[in-house]
Amino acid sequence: MSSSTTARTTRRRGLRVAAAALVATAGLTLTACSGADATGVKSEGSTGSSSVPESSGAGPSTGAQGTDAQPDNAKSGSGGGASSRAGSGGASSPRAGSGNGAAKGGGKGKFCRANELMMEAVDSSPDSDTGDVTVQMTNKGARTCSVTGFAGVDLKDADGTSAPVHRGGEQPRITNLKSGDTATFSISYTVDSSGDSLASPTNIIVTPPNETHSVSLKWPADALKLAGPYDEKIKVHPVGIAN
Repeated sequence: MSSSTTARTTRRRGLRVAAAALVATAGLTLTACSGADATGVKSEGSTGSSSVPESSGAGPSTGAQGTDAQPDNAKSGSGGGASSRAGSGGASSPRAGSGNGAAKGGGKGKFCRANELMMEAVDSSPDSDTGDVTVQMTNKGARTCSVTGFAGVDLKDADGTSAPVHRGGEQPRITNLKSGDTATFSISYTVDSSGDSLASPTNIIVTPPNETHSVSLKWPADALKLAGPYDEKIKVHPVGIAN
């Protein structure tokens, strides 16, 4: 073999060795880089699992605050049904027996109580064909009070039964009583001229307007005989100031 051939062969072997060395070096470098990247990914993943983003962590807290921080009117809305029932029983009876037929403007809280009034029933029939009994109410208390409206009136019969007297159609007027003043109301009725009346009243049960306590008054002994039974032929009229 010539010297030139030997030299070429030697160069080729050197190039192969250098190439192999370069490949080995490149492999080590790639391995090292791969290890670093893998470590970085693992480190980032670990950090991410331990520090949850604020937006995801705030979700339950925000929800709890939303539940607790409801407006007061929203919280209390379920209990408002009861206030809506306060006006359900305001209708007044068409008869006078309830004693609550006051006209507007009588003055809330200023109504005369039964124990503040001295009452008496007297016959006031103008003639033998017209029956009328007047109930007088005198304020014996120290304060001014109101008897505006219709008094409640029931007639008690000799057989122990009682019946309410219906109201007339008049409009009540404001009736205030100073101490010592007197107001009246009347009970009008059809007079019995046949002698066959089924009514024999003994007492008048009077409940002043806007009052719940009643007073029993004697039916006037000299009053004309009323035609019974107790029905629409008997009327009670609103309270007014005595002339």
